[in-house]
This record gives sequence, C-alpha cells and structure tokens, in this order.
Amino acid sequence: MIHSNSKPEVDNIGDDHKTVQSVERTLDIIEKLAEYGSPVSLSELAESVDLKPSTVHRLLGTLMFRGFVDQDEHSRYKLSLKVYHIGNAATYSMDITKLAAPFMHELLDLCNETVNLAVLDRGEVVYIDQLESTNIVIVKMFARVGNRGPAYCTGSGKVLLAGLTREEFARYLDKTELDRFTSDTITDPTMLAKEIERVRKDGYALDLGERDEGVRCIAAPIKNQEDRVVAALSVSGPSMRMTASYINNELVPLVKSLAARISLQLGCREPGK
Repeated sequence: MIHSNSKPEVDNIGDDHKTVQSVERTLDIIEKLAEYGSPVSLSELAESVDLKPSTVHRLLGTLMFRGFVDQDEHSRYKLSLKVYHIGNAATYSMDITKLAAPFMHELLDLCNETVNLAVLDRGEVVYIDQLESTNIVIVKMFARVGNRGPAYCTGSGKVLLAGLTREEFARYLDKTELDRFTSDTITDPTMLAKEIERVRKDGYALDLGERDEGVRCIAAPIKNQEDRVVAALSVSGPSMRMTASYINNELVPLVKSLAARISLQLGCREPGK
C-alpha cells in the first residue's frame, strides 16, 4: 500500500527489523496521550506527533472504537481505563502468581483451607491461582483456576470492586445485573454499595454463602506501589468449619496479614491502610 506522500507502509529499521507505519503512528499517539496525562485537543495532539489532523483523527477513531481512547465533554482525547488494565496485566497478572506463591503456601499450611488468588477483568473476578485444602470434607466451589464470574457475590470480587474508585464502581453498578445465586446473594444496588464501602473501610471482604451454598470466604486486597488494588488473596471452605468465631478471630487477621506482606513485595508502602 502506497500513501499519497509515497512513503511505503512498511519501513526498514536496521538490518533485522521492520515496522508498519500506521502502527508506529498509532503507538506515537498512545505514548503522547500518556505523556500529557490529561485530555488534549485534536490539533494539539496532531502537532505533538507531527501528523496531519485528518490522519490523527482517523487513527483516534479506531482507538476509540477498540476502547483504548475516550473523549471528555469538550471532545478532547484521553487514554481509557482499558490501557491501564492492560498495563496492570502485563506487570502483575503473570508475575504476581510467582510472587504470591510462597505466601499462599504459608496460608495453606496455617489453616488448611483452599487458598485463592484472583484479579478483576472487565468487571468479573478471575481466579489465576489456587492451592486446595486436604481436609476430608469437600464442597463444590465456583472458585477454580481459570474460572471467571460475577464479582459482587464473592469475597475476592468484593475486595477487587472496593479497589475501584467510586466513579468506576458507580459505572460498574450501572451496567451489572445483580443476579441471585443463593438466598444470601446481595441483589440490591444500594446494599451492595454499602457493603463495598465497608470493605474499603475494614480492608477485607466476606462471602457467607453468597455465591455457593454452604461455602464461606475471607478475602483481602493486594496492592501495588501506587496503592492500587491489583489482586485479592482469599481463603474458602465449608461453613461447618468456617464458623463466625474462627473467621473473625483467626482467618481475617491471617488473610489480611499475608495479603499485606505480598503488597509490600509489590512496593506498597502502607498496605494495611
């Protein structure tokens, strides 16, 4: 494909590398938007990347269609949260499983209940690692590595939702149908909002049979160096073993402590706050 300026679409760089011009230009726009850190007009952006406004407008249209760029009320352009989530995924979703592994084993050794590591993806909780209990009593649990589902009715999911800004959580509520899985599932948006505020305040979440009958879960946030919640550490087990006294007196402090230690490894300065 040859453009009007006769510059080839594929350019050589050195002896071993080639680049696609349209991709190069798109990446220039993304990098420049990141540098600005605030919404920017089309003309300013075009000037900063040394391209015609019509070219930049066309590329921005594709980025907006794919959800990488948003516009504010003044039609200025900014990076979307999708870029943030991709950055988080690249930095944490693979490495965090290795980093968290020894702490998960320690937690399993201390309580012998199933230990889970989960992240938030497009409003859903996704389980990325798990260590299973060796206790005899076996219960059917939704939490399995690779499983994804509603965040509002699991301990890990609530912790991850509490890590959103209030504006992000409001958008989540607007587009999420709060389906009922058990008699204890929270299906009222106002009640869920109050529950998430409590999780923010207390630094942990409980799931007392809200996703699976007879299953209880305690979860705490794992934070990065920017004090953002990037994952959740949780312990799940049958309600016959996970009594209120055991949860409150032993498991809550234990899970919070291990999650805070993982957060310290990620550079969080005050993980307990």
